Amino acid sequence: MGSTADKVSGKANEMTGKAKQAVGDATDNDKLQAKGAAQEAKGDAQQAKGEAKNAVKEVVDKT
Repeated sequence: MGSTADKVSGKANEMTGKAKQAVGDATDNDKLQAKGAAQEAKGDAQQAKGEAKNAVKEVVDKT
């Protein structure tokens, strides 16, 4: 995946995770809250991966 795709996928996972956490909070569903937190963390990691790829690309492009 390219850096932009990683960032977009990461943002989507982050938003979905936050939504799952909110529903879990509203329904007192601890399992859904945990799944949401895990998905949000996955999204954060994907976005960081995209940022890292972008930084490497910028360095390579300068040379």
